[in-house]
Amino acid sequence: MGSLNTVSFDQGWLFARYGLQPDGTRKEEPSGLEASGFEDISWKKLNLPHDWAITGPFRIDLEGATGKLPWKGIGWYRKHFTVNGSDAGKRVFVDFDGAMANAKVWLNGKYIGTWPYGYSSFRMDLTPFLQFGKENVLAVRLDTENWDSRWYPGAGIYRHVWLVKTDPIHVNHYGTYITTPQVSDQNAVVNIETTINNQSLKSEKAIVKTSLFELDASDKPTLKVAVTKDTIIVINPGEKKLTSSRAVIDMPKRWSIESPHRYVAQTTIHIKGKVVDTYFTPFGIRTLEFTAKNGFLLNGKRVQIQGTCNHHDLGALGAAFNLSALTRQLKLLKEMGCNSLRTSHNPPAPELLELADKMGFLVWDEAFDSWKKGKRKNDYNKIFDEWHEKDLMALVHRDRNHPSVFIWSIGNEVMEQQNVELTKHLVDIVHREDPTRPVSNGYNDPDGGRNSGAVVALDLMGVNYFFDQQPRWDADPRYANKPTLGSETSSCVSSRGEYFFGGTEYKNWQITSYDVAKPGWGCSPDEQFRTNAKYPHLLGEYVWTGFDYLGEPTPYNSDETNLLNFRADASKKEELEKQLALIRKNNPPSRSSYFGIIDLAGFPKDRFYSYQAHWRPDFPMAHILPHWNWPERIDSITPVHVYTSGDEAELFLNGKSLGRKIKAPGKDFRLVWDKVMYKPGVLKVVSYKNGKLWATDVVKTTGVMSKLTLSADRKTIKSDKDDLCFITVKVTDESGLIVPRSNPSIRFSIEGPGEIVATDNGDATSFVSFQNHERPAFNGMALVIVKARKGAKGIITVKAESKGLTRGATKIQVQ
Repeated sequence: MGSLNTVSFDQGWLFARYGLQPDGTRKEEPSGLEASGFEDISWKKLNLPHDWAITGPFRIDLEGATGKLPWKGIGWYRKHFTVNGSDAGKRVFVDFDGAMANAKVWLNGKYIGTWPYGYSSFRMDLTPFLQFGKENVLAVRLDTENWDSRWYPGAGIYRHVWLVKTDPIHVNHYGTYITTPQVSDQNAVVNIETTINNQSLKSEKAIVKTSLFELDASDKPTLKVAVTKDTIIVINPGEKKLTSSRAVIDMPKRWSIESPHRYVAQTTIHIKGKVVDTYFTPFGIRTLEFTAKNGFLLNGKRVQIQGTCNHHDLGALGAAFNLSALTRQLKLLKEMGCNSLRTSHNPPAPELLELADKMGFLVWDEAFDSWKKGKRKNDYNKIFDEWHEKDLMALVHRDRNHPSVFIWSIGNEVMEQQNVELTKHLVDIVHREDPTRPVSNGYNDPDGGRNSGAVVALDLMGVNYFFDQQPRWDADPRYANKPTLGSETSSCVSSRGEYFFGGTEYKNWQITSYDVAKPGWGCSPDEQFRTNAKYPHLLGEYVWTGFDYLGEPTPYNSDETNLLNFRADASKKEELEKQLALIRKNNPPSRSSYFGIIDLAGFPKDRFYSYQAHWRPDFPMAHILPHWNWPERIDSITPVHVYTSGDEAELFLNGKSLGRKIKAPGKDFRLVWDKVMYKPGVLKVVSYKNGKLWATDVVKTTGVMSKLTLSADRKTIKSDKDDLCFITVKVTDESGLIVPRSNPSIRFSIEGPGEIVATDNGDATSFVSFQNHERPAFNGMALVIVKARKGAKGIITVKAESKGLTRGATKIQVQ
């Protein structure tokens, strides 16, 4: 929430791209683009957030690691705006939630400042060069040519921007810090630290007041529950003064995964009887405890971390933030049983934390993918010395009041995992700014980190994949009380709806969906579940990854940083080097990952049901794979796998039992009938739990593809720039069953007050632009994303057509 006088600054920007162009040519960058009088009438008009690279085109000559998209370039943004003359005497700021990358900012031709790390949120003070009552020009230059990434980072002002007006004496940026050092069922002590900033020219006596309210799901304060004593200060010009106050909330409602209750602190500054600033800080009341023997306790109750790692892109929307898209993702993860998110490997959009607070997700909040030694030439290593402390402070100050944030991470698989001094230095910075949460690091060289002693500085250790040495680590007296968490696990890879037989896992740049394929450092979900069962004191796991993402299409990825996963195993490193050389030679068309439990379009893969079965044991479910359309395999062995939250199941083919199988606890996480002879018809599974009927699933041999059916994720959308509707298109037979392996080309159209934003199908090898209104289905499914025209009302009709198929349509009400 922050300052009361905060408004969106997203509308009405102008954009031009220089340097590298989408087609690989170069366009010279003129001088003077920051000048207020520069002629920008021909520049593209747009609203933020904006990702200049997601429109492509995809190019086979570009890196698969970064999505084969032309994201490198120099982007200029300009905004003409006026601040009322009546605001003269106020301080005016512009807050960027994120700008990729190397941002430089000017106002009216005057240089204001820079912030190079594209994932950081930052503030610029416009006041010194602002012309009140007259037109102003804000100019922002971004440079991704001098930035490197191991995945698709996006490009542009890809998160929201805000204009903030305050009195010269105001609560500082991220200037509140709320902790709850004592919590019981009877009451909770709430400590509020507030930094007051005096940017006026005189000393003033100020009174700081804070009231605490319950906060509802729509972010509105409701019941007042406590008031602090007034704090009286005298603050001098140019001074920032820290104030402290305390309140007690009786019968507090704790924040938890099941009941994410929130409160809000309303802080006001009074000078000479007048309120000069009002600042809102949402927070939650909960207790955290991390132990090596008993795991993680939230409010005194053991919680097993069932987490996923996710990069920040939103599939077909690219890196440009959208609340509807992220909400859809989190709802899918929640349905699967996920209870925690790791922001891999950078600070997230602030809205992710707001949603996590409201929806009941725990968040592992991560800062960096590299320190002083880079994984790529121009990654964070270029700015580490000058910026690491500023970026860490920006992250912690922004996010430390969120109840969802429960772990800070200083890095992921950094090259200096064994560096004792540097690890301690970074941990000390975070502890200084927030001593209430543990600090961790993601290790893919856990032996090295522990042997060197670097891990001693951490509060808990994140391990990426390598758990073989866990008993030895537990026996080491230095780490006997050090909690361990699977910061990355499994890395299973698959393509939705693709099934290969006879031991084949990879074919045609796709990967079998039997959920057995994985890179050399990874394992199947089942194997990780067994590891978790073997070491029950582990805090849990973060699966790599919840969603497919743009770039990093392992195993069709020639990125040499993959070798880092075998830094301690020379033989595996040599084997992978040969594989990478072959991949480079073949230049695969893969442009997005295969790691996701859910594909890039937001369609669950089979693995979704594996995790749902394990993570939601009380939810009756069963899921059969593969599909049952195999005319070329009649009387051939076609293995059938079943995921179920039951403990045993019986499989039937055309009414005939193929046997009943029982899960061995801690060992079996799927049931397999590996000798099924394919015959067309009906495959049915009946699962049981504790001897009682639990859940069923059926797959059938379908007829030929006959029609298109559309289903929207909502019936109404708002007529604003952010609200999106996600429409799933299915290729079905006459009876409405999805026809597997059907890939007809589909044309999308829209009638009424709306527009098509993007389309997708989840195919990691598709080079069709996400903005194209025609694309093939992928294994019977496609996605179309639409929005309403701003300010319009009425009915949107979205249609899907394909030659020889009955057209499909759906209607959406615009409010």
